[in-house]
Amino acid sequence: MHTNLFNIVLLSIFLSLGCSSLYSQDIKKRQSAIPASKQESKNPNTESIKKDSIAKTTNDTIKLDTLKVKKSTLNGIVKYKAKQYTKMEPKKKLITLYDNAELYYLDVELKSGIIVMDYEKNEVYAGRIKDSLGNYTQFPNFKQGSNEIQPDSIRFNFKTKKALIWNSRTSQGEFNVKAAITKKENDSVYFLKGARFTTAKDVDNPEYYFYTNKIKFVPGKKIVTGGTNMVIAGVPTPIYLPFAYFPLSKETSVSGIILPSYSDSNSKGFSLQNGGYYFALSDHYNLTLTGDYYTNGSFAMAAQSSYANRYHYQGNVNIRFENNIVSERGYPDYSKTKIYNIQWSHSQDSKASPNSTFSASVNLGSSEYFKQTINQVNVGSSLNNTLSSSISYSTVFHTIPESRISLTATHSQNTNTKVINMTLPTLQFSVDRIYPFAMNDGAKKGFFKNINLQYNLNGKNNFVTTDSLFFKKEMFQDAEIGFQHSIPLSTNFKVFKYFSVSTSLNYDEVWYFKTIEKHYDNQTAQVVTTEIPGFDAFRTYSSSTSIGTTIYGTFNFGEDKKIKSIRHVMRPAISHSYSPSYEKYYDTYAIDGSGEMQKDYTRFEGGMYGTPGLNSSNSFGFNISNTFEAKVTDKDSTKTEPKKIMLLNNLNISTSYNADATTLAWAPVRISGGTQFFDNKLSANFGTTLDPYAIDNSGNRINTFNINNGGSLFRMTSANLTMNYSISRRGEKDNKKKDSQAQRNGGREDDLFGSDIDTGSYRKNSQFTDEDETEDVIGEFFRSKLPWDMTFAYSLTYGNNNREKKIIGNSIMISANTDLTPKWKAGISTGYDFVQNGVTFTQLRFERDLMSWRMDFNWTPFGTNATWNFYIGIKSGILSDIKWEKRNQNF
Repeated sequence: MHTNLFNIVLLSIFLSLGCSSLYSQDIKKRQSAIPASKQESKNPNTESIKKDSIAKTTNDTIKLDTLKVKKSTLNGIVKYKAKQYTKMEPKKKLITLYDNAELYYLDVELKSGIIVMDYEKNEVYAGRIKDSLGNYTQFPNFKQGSNEIQPDSIRFNFKTKKALIWNSRTSQGEFNVKAAITKKENDSVYFLKGARFTTAKDVDNPEYYFYTNKIKFVPGKKIVTGGTNMVIAGVPTPIYLPFAYFPLSKETSVSGIILPSYSDSNSKGFSLQNGGYYFALSDHYNLTLTGDYYTNGSFAMAAQSSYANRYHYQGNVNIRFENNIVSERGYPDYSKTKIYNIQWSHSQDSKASPNSTFSASVNLGSSEYFKQTINQVNVGSSLNNTLSSSISYSTVFHTIPESRISLTATHSQNTNTKVINMTLPTLQFSVDRIYPFAMNDGAKKGFFKNINLQYNLNGKNNFVTTDSLFFKKEMFQDAEIGFQHSIPLSTNFKVFKYFSVSTSLNYDEVWYFKTIEKHYDNQTAQVVTTEIPGFDAFRTYSSSTSIGTTIYGTFNFGEDKKIKSIRHVMRPAISHSYSPSYEKYYDTYAIDGSGEMQKDYTRFEGGMYGTPGLNSSNSFGFNISNTFEAKVTDKDSTKTEPKKIMLLNNLNISTSYNADATTLAWAPVRISGGTQFFDNKLSANFGTTLDPYAIDNSGNRINTFNINNGGSLFRMTSANLTMNYSISRRGEKDNKKKDSQAQRNGGREDDLFGSDIDTGSYRKNSQFTDEDETEDVIGEFFRSKLPWDMTFAYSLTYGNNNREKKIIGNSIMISANTDLTPKWKAGISTGYDFVQNGVTFTQLRFERDLMSWRMDFNWTPFGTNATWNFYIGIKSGILSDIKWEKRNQNF
């Protein structure tokens, strides 16, 4: 592949600069200090040394010194205790505490095996003691305010607040620090010598650490080091920094540089991806600016922001622009495209406002974005061929009757046809039902008392355009505006006790601001359609009535049978609807030069709310819904009651007959149903369409029943079957669905189309959790069955509209994840299309828990989006830039 020499040299400079210093970003909330051991519940004899009593002398045979004894400078009460003994040495001004010794002074808490206090020098010494086997135990635990350390020994001055500490161990945020010698200069500054710091849990035996001989440590603010060397598994690495700076903050995150990752592709050359800067703007929102650069001249820019206000709202914004160049200018495969994608998600807390709500779910952009971008977190998103968006605001007016209004902007985009349908906005206004004949007590029984009416208004400003004209002036020139007013008058009542009747009379009025006119042009010999601007409206009315009941049937097989009984619930319903003919809204136009052939049309054709009907409709509908359930003997012998299982969730049969139609009066029969198996883990849905009429040689329906044309009673025109199965042998915590970038792209919640690639920016999708490190995962693994989960989907579609008797679609998709070992996880998403005879989208996933590190490998072995991604890096957010990531994509 040809690349630009200038861009390669520029990329090399960036790579050299990127390895010269170390930064941090996205610091998590600081962990709480390690709690010290609890005090004994009993109240031991605790001695106190007050500052006025220390200077007093005791009665002995020695003559008092003529020098005045210096008064103590202690500013508070010193409390102490010990398990074995407390030794007082007044001459030496010493107090020795031995075995589980504890000392408290102001904000200082000290617990150790032995504590020696010199109250003349205002100093205290603490150290370990040996047990009966000669091992050191009861290491000192020194706590001052929120800072806590566990050294081998410590020497502390109460007056100067200075301290000298040997082999100290402390935690600051995500860092664990161990130093051979620590000098406490004051409450806010520490100097460390021979120090190692790491994010590993075990600071004495870490998987990795940074070693330096000089550290200036300001708790809660920063760590500044001299020459620093990275050590992995006890082996020093060539990674060396002349100095390093690590900011420490009590805030959840701080601003910082995001180091890019390296990648290469066959079409764009070598690249640096996802490099930029993270801005921790406030506790309520942040901003991430990243970019990509490729050696063939392509580049990308992205902005991401998350925001939240507790009990009010939360959301995130993701905007990305790419300038893609393939090959080089002058070559036949050269191309240059600009693509973009905008995503916005906003949700309002229900407590924020009881009367109004605002929400947004936006996913729009170039139709080719997910097919052309090579910096994609989930390559399965390229299989999605629909982008959709919705922004809505609604409010309620507490009037009598109550009313509500909502404004909605919607967007639907087909990435294959590049057709965009957008409403900006949609207005909906409704007034609650009014019962004019109901009594004041609110009772609504009978025909008259249940009579009610309401008012609904729907208005749209609709645009139908293409990807290339989106938000250009041509898009707005073709706007369509319309309003629909609807007033339904309805009631319901019962007849003969078991039959429910509902009837309604509907009035609709539609307003358009653009109509059409058709005529035949003799010069061009074509029918010309002319748009007529201006207000116009049509009004229609219709009526509908339905009557239904519920029939229960039980088939008993006997108490001694495994299947004790089967219950069948059937809900038949008959409906009638009538709509008159509205010929007054129709005109005619010639369709040939003679003017004799005429065709009817209405000036409202193409309107968003439809057109008035030319022919009257007097239709009778027939529908039967069924459910089947059984009582069976429970496998659990301790239970006395039989177990209920669902045999068939629903079985619906429906058709209709138009009494005013002169031909093809019967509608096709639609049969659909669904059920579940294996404790509701497997769901199956099926459907078929049966046409009673025959077809001619051209495939058109004719007014002849299929049975009279030499066929069967019904002609199956289509059938479909879908099955979904999910099973898991994991804990409830592991089965929780996570919000992923694939979902925000419009994909599936499961991973049938693959899971997100866990790059540095998306490590939250890792299968490993911090809780796993505190558990005996190895012991639990071998004491239990292998953890795994699987998702299965099958789809079958049959078509026979023109007697083709053809399987249109027949495919299976499977996704499985398992724990190979306590530290190894693997997954696969794949499928097979039996019509195309090929493997569908396939992704292999591997993940390794390396204690403080994590390794991840994703591979899509074939297809148009064949790619692999390898990542290894430190889990901790504070050192997330210490990583190595490699991608390769074959576009």
